[in-house]
Amino acid sequence: MGSVVPLKKSANSAYLELKNLLNEKLQKVENLIQIKLKSEVSLIEKMSNHHLSSGGKRLRALLTLESAKLTGYEENKRDINLAACVELIHSATLLHDDVIDKSELRRGVKTTNSIWGNQSSILVGDYLLSRCFEMMVEDGDLEVLKLLSSTSAKIAQGEVLQLQHKGEADLLEETYVDIINLKTASLFSAATKTGACLSRSNYKEKKALESYGRNLGLAFQIADDALDYYAKEKLFGKEIGKDFFEGKVTLPLIITFQKGNDNEKIFLMEIMKKEKRSEENFIQTLALINKYKAVEATFKKAEYFVNVSYDALGIFPNSEDKKILQNLTSFSLNRSF
Repeated sequence: MGSVVPLKKSANSAYLELKNLLNEKLQKVENLIQIKLKSEVSLIEKMSNHHLSSGGKRLRALLTLESAKLTGYEENKRDINLAACVELIHSATLLHDDVIDKSELRRGVKTTNSIWGNQSSILVGDYLLSRCFEMMVEDGDLEVLKLLSSTSAKIAQGEVLQLQHKGEADLLEETYVDIINLKTASLFSAATKTGACLSRSNYKEKKALESYGRNLGLAFQIADDALDYYAKEKLFGKEIGKDFFEGKVTLPLIITFQKGNDNEKIFLMEIMKKEKRSEENFIQTLALINKYKAVEATFKKAEYFVNVSYDALGIFPNSEDKKILQNLTSFSLNRSF
C-alpha cells in the first residue's frame, strides 16, 4: 500500500505531556459532560455514553484549557464549562458525520448509527448541541456565545460544501482547503480563541491563538487525509480508503489528478463519479497516488500549516505552556493514534 511515512515518538509525547499536565481539569470536563448528558430518556444516555467513551483524544477540550492557562486564566470553573462545550460540539458533529458517511467504525468501535440506526443518532447529536448551547448561555459571555454558535454554523456549512463537491476528482485545492477550514479547523481555532477570551486577553493574543488553532486544525486534517491512503487500521482505528469509498476527494487525490496525464485524469473522474467504488478501483487509484508521491506531497502541505501554527505563538513570552503548545504542532503531523 505504498511507503509509510515514519511516525515520531516525540510527537505522541507532546500530546501526552499536555494531557498529563491538565489531567485533573480534563477529568472535571469529563465529569461535567456526564452530568449534562443525564436524561430521563434512557436511550439518549446509553447512546451518548457509548459515543463519548469510544476513546477520543479530547484534543479540542485540552486546547481550550491550555490556551486559557497560557493567557493567565486562574479560576477553576469557566474553562471547565467551555472546554466541555467545545467537546460536545465536536461529539455532535461526529454523530452526524457517521450518519452522512454511513460509517460502521470510529476509533475501532462500532458507531452509534450502526447499532441504533440513523434517526436516533441524528437526534442524539442534536441533543448534545442543545445541551452545549444551554451551557454557553449559563456562562453568559456574549463573545464566547457568538464564537461557538458561529463555529457550529461553519461546521454545518463545511459538511454541505463537501457533499456539494462529492465525487469531483477535479476538485480545486482551494475548495478542499475551504471545506476542511470549515469542517475541522474552525473548531480548533474556536477552542484556542475561547481560552484567550476567558482570560480577557487583548486583540493580538486572541488573533494569535485563533491563528494557532486554525493552522493546527488544517495540518491535523490534511495529515489525517494522507493517513487514509496508508495507515494501519489497527493503529488508527479507521477503515483504510474510507474517504475514497465514500467518494470524498481529499488532497492526495487532488495532487494525483493535477499531476496525472489525460488518460489518468479521465480514469479518476469516472471512478469518483461512480455510485460505488470497488476494491480493484482503490488498488488502481492507490497505484497512481504512489506513482506521483501524492501522500508525501500531502504531508509537505500539512507541514506548512504546522510551521504557521508554531510561529503564531511567537508573540507570547517564553514559558512552559507556550512550549507545550508549540510542541503539540508536531503531533498533528506525526501522531500514531
